[in-house]
Amino acid sequence: MSRTLQSIVPAGQHLSDSDVAVTGVTQDSRSVTPGAAFVALPGFTVDGHQYLDAAIANGAAALIVQSDRQAYWQPIADANPGTPIVSVDDTRSALPAIAAAFHDHPARTLTVVGVTGTDGKSTTTYLTHAMLSAAGHSTGLLNGIEFHVGGKWSRNETGETTPEADIIQAKLAEMVAAGDTQAVLEVSSHALELHRADQINTQTAVFTGLSDDHLDFHGTREQYFAAKLKLFHSLDDHQVPLSPREAGGDAEGRGGLPAPPAAVVRAEDPLRDAIASAHAQQTVIATATPDAMADVSILAGSQDSRGSDVRVVTPAGALGARLPLPGDYNLGNAALAAGAAWSLGVGPVAIQHALNNLRPVPGRMEPVDEGQPFTVIVDAAATGPALELALQTLRPHVDGRLILVFGVAGERDPIRKSSMAAAAARHADHTVITNENPRSEDPVEMVEEIAAHFAEAGGTSLDKQPDRREAIRRAMSLAQPDDLVLIAGKGAEPTLIYADRVEPWDDREVTRSLVAELLSR
Repeated sequence: MSRTLQSIVPAGQHLSDSDVAVTGVTQDSRSVTPGAAFVALPGFTVDGHQYLDAAIANGAAALIVQSDRQAYWQPIADANPGTPIVSVDDTRSALPAIAAAFHDHPARTLTVVGVTGTDGKSTTTYLTHAMLSAAGHSTGLLNGIEFHVGGKWSRNETGETTPEADIIQAKLAEMVAAGDTQAVLEVSSHALELHRADQINTQTAVFTGLSDDHLDFHGTREQYFAAKLKLFHSLDDHQVPLSPREAGGDAEGRGGLPAPPAAVVRAEDPLRDAIASAHAQQTVIATATPDAMADVSILAGSQDSRGSDVRVVTPAGALGARLPLPGDYNLGNAALAAGAAWSLGVGPVAIQHALNNLRPVPGRMEPVDEGQPFTVIVDAAATGPALELALQTLRPHVDGRLILVFGVAGERDPIRKSSMAAAAARHADHTVITNENPRSEDPVEMVEEIAAHFAEAGGTSLDKQPDRREAIRRAMSLAQPDDLVLIAGKGAEPTLIYADRVEPWDDREVTRSLVAELLSR
């Protein structure tokens, strides 16, 4: 496939009169293939304009640069007069438009659900994907863990909750080519602020809630929330999918015409009114609280460490189901997913089927069972509120001790260190503090800092082990029958990130191997 440069970059200062055929769009010079257009993004630590030579060496047919980086690109332009260069005001905002144009605007042919919030995004995307699929829709998925395109699963290897715009548009185009009609995307605040989520044509926007996080990037809670609101503002710019096959509606009475854009928020969310007033579209209210007024509810009956028996309540009827995810917060995630599905024409039968047959959510309250006499759970809780909820959820189902392994990601909001340490001090019987993607921070100093916060919060039973494998090994060695070990922070993430290297990693696989090793002894 190819497009002319002029057709995908109509705006900007074209520094050459020549037009060329472009065979791809990328912001990663390492991914440039012959004929591709390279879009140079100014980064926080690395500027893509430093790699213009590398892009040309790899066969770039054209360069899209930022006007205020002329010191970088002018020498390249002088040395390569045959390579078209386009200067734009902001390459970050230009990239999604360029990538969408190259791929013929795939989001306009899909019904797109975007899920944003501090915690619960990944789980809510999986639940929404399952419900749309159960209703008979061919549904794609892009989240921080996996991609699902044309019925095939693959791991998200980008290291980003929401990838850069060129990757998003390419994946959406793959979905269209494979026959998918719906797409569910996990949308981070970084993605919204940095234009990665531009051009996704969101039809249903879901808000999972807000807690203090990422303030190192956004500055204030108000600015953090303002970034989230951009997803809901975009509902007013929604374009109806180009083909009627993308319309919502199933055999349960919601009709077959395209569903109108909608926001979905929990009834009890303190920001509910702000979400509802951020757009001129309908707002679907969801809840897991028995007495709350809502359009769609997921209400718990009996609960255990593996999940909840629930009642799915919609205007089209109510049915019983089994949610194989523990905790009240997962009831809330399921309610939001059901609200999103309902807004797109999915009724209670399909929602029931999706819950009863839910594919395990990777790294979200995922049991590791190799026959050991104690329980091991791997969970992605990586903020103070998320860890607090995970520990509170598990506590009533532990007959012995609750042993916790956790670390805090480096180069993230410093409040995570104190809030996660405080949650551990309040709820765990024994804690092993370790590392979780230290990045440029010193791994030993990070553990010591978290341990100091742990002591300040009243915690006493503690091990400090910067090596994450050894920390998990230590927890396994301490566990007795009836104990529960929670390994928190990374879930299904595939790497450990240090200042000088990125190591392959999977908490689940490492834990399985250590449990097997323990049992063999």
